[in-house]
Amino acid sequence: MAGHSKWNNIKHKKEATDAKRAKVFSQVSKMIRVAVKEGKSGDPKFNPALRVALEKARAANMPKDKIQKAIDRGLGKSASGATIQEIVYEAFGPSGEAYMIVALTDNPKRTSSEVKYVLSRSGGSLGSPGSTSYLFKRDETGGFRAITPLSLDEAAKQRAVLLIESLRDLEDIEDIYTSIEGL
Repeated sequence: MAGHSKWNNIKHKKEATDAKRAKVFSQVSKMIRVAVKEGKSGDPKFNPALRVALEKARAANMPKDKIQKAIDRGLGKSASGATIQEIVYEAFGPSGEAYMIVALTDNPKRTSSEVKYVLSRSGGSLGSPGSTSYLFKRDETGGFRAITPLSLDEAAKQRAVLLIESLRDLEDIEDIYTSIEGL
């Protein structure tokens, strides 16, 4: 009767649903942080984008403490009282493509180690300051745009997409810009 335990079946279903909820919560949390940051207000009365994001959070049954934490992070403060700072990491992917990874964090050491781990697991590496920034130009929205886009074959593009998805799963990562053409 191995593998037919009722608890095992419940546990596996719960793990799957919890993973889905966590992904939705992180996406909604990021929406809230961006809305607060762009609207410069944590009050939904004065910030229509935040109002929409809060409706999505309620539809996803997101707990109030997680919503408040996302609002606080968007305003630049954390629960521990530490200020949240923006850090731009420069990295190289498995095929030599360049990345500019923008993170908002209250703990730069933790975020740095998480980014290094994801990059090393996929065959990439974290670069030193200035190692990839010359390949990008700031655009009017504050993001980065590749000066000379790099064209890769389909297999390399798939590896890059998997790397980007893994980086986006990290809580502190806000935006990822790449030098790959078409991504």
